[in-house]
Amino acid sequence: MNTMPAVIFDLDGTLVDSEPLYYEAGRRTLERYGISGFTWEEHSRFIGIGTRETLETLRDRYGIEAPVEELLAVKNRHYLELAAATEIFPAMRTFVERLRAAGHPLAVASGSSRSAIETALKATGLDALLPVYVSAEDVGRGKPEPDVFLAAARLLSVDPGRCVVVEDAGPGVEAARRAGMRCIAIPYAAGPSPDGEPFTSAGLLFRSGQPEFDAQRAYEWVAALS
Repeated sequence: MNTMPAVIFDLDGTLVDSEPLYYEAGRRTLERYGISGFTWEEHSRFIGIGTRETLETLRDRYGIEAPVEELLAVKNRHYLELAAATEIFPAMRTFVERLRAAGHPLAVASGSSRSAIETALKATGLDALLPVYVSAEDVGRGKPEPDVFLAAARLLSVDPGRCVVVEDAGPGVEAARRAGMRCIAIPYAAGPSPDGEPFTSAGLLFRSGQPEFDAQRAYEWVAALS
């Protein structure tokens, strides 16, 4: 049995810089229903929140009559049209490769749809390194509930207490805490401030986000848990 800690990665804003693509997909979706002027600032308030929960909030806010399932399908279609441009954060590729080479069980747990996850992983070549993934579509509740992380642990056959989550957003850090997992937090630069909870619950915090992230330091921190 593999006794190394498992590492479960959030996808958007953590492994890949897809937030600008999700913003554009959301803007196009709202525009289809007559809502204009959706700003990046407004989008940034939903960083770390699952797509379904985001659209439920926007649907209520703007009085959109279309059902959430329809909005999900429209936004997912717009995102997939853009997803070929997805880029991985270079230091995160190094981190994943180091963990994979050392034999750590790895997975992705994301609030995005399965098709969006598959497309982003394929576009960045991460699909070969991270074949195990869980979507918000696979569980009952999105982050900050722990469901996606607990489902990933089950797929890896690893106890939650032996898992490390890598996250960029407060709801994901909180979900890791509720799952009983350790957490490496790399706050998304354009997201909420990392001061205070829930970021302070992370075992390792790169306060300035991706510009500060050090793959070697993160790897050594995970390896020390073995």
